[in-house]
Order: sequence, then C-alpha cells, then structure tokens
Amino acid sequence: MSKVCELTGKKAMVGNNVSKAMNKTKRKFGANLINKRFYVVEEDKWITLKLSTSALKTINKNGLPAVLKQARSQGLTK
Repeated sequence: MSKVCELTGKKAMVGNNVSKAMNKTKRKFGANLINKRFYVVEEDKWITLKLSTSALKTINKNGLPAVLKQARSQGLTK
C-alpha cells in the first residue's frame, strides 16, 4: 500500500539533512498518515481510509459526506 492520503493526495516530500558543517544528504519527509474507519450513513456501510491528519481535521470541520463528495469530484476516491 502506498503512503499517500486517499482524500488529499498528500505524499512524502524530498529534502536535505544539513549537518553543522553544511554537508547536505538527501532524506524524505513522510506524510503524517493514519488508518481511520468511518460509517457512511447515506451508503449504510463502513469504509476505511488512509488519511493525513490534516484531512481528518477537514472531515471534523466540514463533515464526511461533503469531503467525500469533493474528493470524488477530483478523482481521488471511488
């Protein structure tokens, strides 16, 4: 399973480790992802999503049906 948020499409970023002597080596900044299970009332079923924590905050703010509708219109979920 890839490490990508299913609602926002967030994934790992690439950057540098910088030492005290200013030597730079490549590194990855992983996305802060969690697996979360939701009950969708309209479809009468449970779904499990791999979400970034910022997407979870968006769901808490706007509600799951609105966020799912927006993600489906952008082609990020089924």
